[in-house]
Amino acid sequence: MLVFPLMITRPNRLLGILAALLLAGPGDGQTKRGQTERQPFSVVEATIPEMQAALQSKRTTSRELVTQYLTRIATYDRVLHSLVTVNPKALAEADERDRERAAGKVRGPLHGIPVALKDNIHTTDMPTTGGALAFADLTPPYEATLTRNLREAGAIILAKTTLIELANWVAGAPTPMSAYNAVVGFGFNPYDPRRDPRVSGDGRAVLSPGGSSSGAGTAASFWAANVGSDTGGSITQPSNQAMLVGVRPTIGRISRYGVIPITADHDTAGPMTRSVTDAAILLGVLESAAPDANDAATKTCTPPAGRDYTKFLQRDSLRGARIGIPRAFYYERVSLPGEERPRGGLNAEQQKVMAEAIEVLKREGAAIVDPVEIPSFADKDPKKNFLLWPYCSGAEQAKGKDEGCSVNFKYGMKRDFNSWLASLGPAAPVKTLTELREWNVAHAKAGAIKYGQSRLDISDEMDLQADRGRNEADVRKDQLLSRTNGIDGVLQAYRLDAILTPGANGADLAARAGYPLIVVPFGMVPNSPPNGPAGGAPQRQGPFPPGFNPKPAPFGVGFTGTACSEPRLLGIAYAFEQATKRRVPPAFAP
Repeated sequence: MLVFPLMITRPNRLLGILAALLLAGPGDGQTKRGQTERQPFSVVEATIPEMQAALQSKRTTSRELVTQYLTRIATYDRVLHSLVTVNPKALAEADERDRERAAGKVRGPLHGIPVALKDNIHTTDMPTTGGALAFADLTPPYEATLTRNLREAGAIILAKTTLIELANWVAGAPTPMSAYNAVVGFGFNPYDPRRDPRVSGDGRAVLSPGGSSSGAGTAASFWAANVGSDTGGSITQPSNQAMLVGVRPTIGRISRYGVIPITADHDTAGPMTRSVTDAAILLGVLESAAPDANDAATKTCTPPAGRDYTKFLQRDSLRGARIGIPRAFYYERVSLPGEERPRGGLNAEQQKVMAEAIEVLKREGAAIVDPVEIPSFADKDPKKNFLLWPYCSGAEQAKGKDEGCSVNFKYGMKRDFNSWLASLGPAAPVKTLTELREWNVAHAKAGAIKYGQSRLDISDEMDLQADRGRNEADVRKDQLLSRTNGIDGVLQAYRLDAILTPGANGADLAARAGYPLIVVPFGMVPNSPPNGPAGGAPQRQGPFPPGFNPKPAPFGVGFTGTACSEPRLLGIAYAFEQATKRRVPPAFAP
């Protein structure tokens, strides 16, 4: 029997996995004496359809899948730190799914498939920490809607993944937080799982895992797929960094009920997988069949029949598709009104990768419109230029110094975080954002705020009544620049199905619009400073020391479309993936 502690949880700063795994004896689906030995099924790089086929043919069982994944976690996660908690009931749930299958009951396309959730998504049988010490022991009183959807589809929630603390809304300038939280510490990238030798004593990764969701465990085959959350790029960035397919869906496709918020105006959850097919399957399960009464945004898009996105995955989906290439800023440096130094652009290695991707699209029959101009990127009026309108995110953009940035993230954090705390009732460790900040200060010596809490500070100073008008005006401007004069503007002007952006560099535009963006693995580029804005891991510490050879950084491509265009984008992404098949698994975990 496989034995592990009741809860595999890594306390603050603990670097190794806290589990002792013993070899399991023969289970219902394992070879027994007198039977013909089967060819073993391996979970490494296995797709969801491959697992389902193996389960259907009795080549494996859900218990065997869970056992393999737990063994890999115990073997390799001491290097990656990719998770916070393992489900203590995972084997029991696997046995129940196996019994249901044997009785002819298959709940859905994820029946018996182990997946992981970002640890800001509610589960009632495991803590939901958000990576914050104040919530280290929080077990929410209710499940997230997406958690319930997964369970109803037969999925086994194997683990909760690590994240940048509170989805990277704790510490901004002057001391921004890296891929770190106070519960687990630093997370690492499986494509170069080493510490950065240039930051003495800090411990951060030399190759960033990306945004606040972790894709490391999916890349390393610790589970079949994982669910991330995204406010400003935290699905697509870590997916790009881990050679995964990342889908940031239209806001409202997936209910946010039971997900620790930053701002409801931009938050969403979405799939992070090793293939487009797996992403389409997971998206269909995460989306509810009908609008969720707890999230009004779920009325935005109509699900496809049967919530089946796999029917849009056609090999010829690129034939006749019109794909725009927004050169300014994304590919080439651009001078903005009022600024002396140009911004954006790609380095030579990144340019080479994107040029190859464009040739693939042409070869597959797509009509490439090159270049296309995003209206709000080209506007000469500084007040109407998207690139000069960031969201307020650091101490230098506190109240009274925030005229040049959108207040929505910091306003929304106070509004929606306080509402979330209220929804927890007596289970809430703190009752308000103010109480959390005070708790963090009181527990600073325990590591609660290693990098400070400037983002919490600038959020808490917002007055939800007095600043409401300013927030509403900024939201209107966000939508004008990112939608009307942004994505919709360029798509309509050139009659496009999508625009193609390098790596995850289209994340900010899509996130601010609340529109879908799909990142697909494609190439590798040097992780050598200084990196371009879309490449590898942004480095600010100067050159690597002599003798240290950084490994290449994954570098994919992104397809962005208008609201509710996931079916078309998934088809485009699938055709591109099938034409290239460039995903390479990380070498450290064979």
